Amino acid sequence: MTEKEQFLGTWEREVPTTLKVLKAYPAAKADLKPHPRARSAKELAWTFVFEGFGGAQAVDGELKFPPKNMPPMPDTWDGMVRECERALRTLGDKVRKASDADLNKTVKFFTGPKQMGDVRRLDFFWFLLMDMVHHRGQMSVYLRMADGKVPSIYGPSGDEPWT
Repeated sequence: MTEKEQFLGTWEREVPTTLKVLKAYPAAKADLKPHPRARSAKELAWTFVFEGFGGAQAVDGELKFPPKNMPPMPDTWDGMVRECERALRTLGDKVRKASDADLNKTVKFFTGPKQMGDVRRLDFFWFLLMDMVHHRGQMSVYLRMADGKVPSIYGPSGDEPWT
C-alpha cells in the first residue's frame, strides 16, 4: 500500500465521522461560544471548509490564506454542513487524482511561529487530517454543551451506546 492509499483510506474513514458530528449539532446553537477566547460553533465548523479548500489548493502547489475560491459562510447550520461536506470531498478528490510525484513536492506552510517553510504536500495533508480530527473533538464538546446527542466516534458514546 502506498502512502497516498494509506492517507486516502484514513481520510475516507474520518470524514464521515466528522460529518456525523456536525449533523448531530443543534442548528439553533450555532452561535454557542463556550469561552471569550473560543470560537463559536459555526466558526469552528468553518475551519473544515477552510482546510478543505486550502488543502485542495495545496494539491496544485499553492497555498494562500484565506484559500482562493472560498464560498461565503452560510447563514444556516444545514448550509454549513453542506459546505463542510463539499470542501472535504473536494480535497479527497484532488488528492485521489494527484500523482505520487506531485504529492511529494512541497508547499509553503507554517513551520514555526511567524515562520514559513517548505512542507511536503502529503505531510501537509496528514497535518490537515489530524487537525480535522482535533477540531472534531472540540466540536463534540460543543455538541455536549449545546445539549445535543454525541454520536459514536471511535466507540460508543453516552448517547450512542453499542449495547
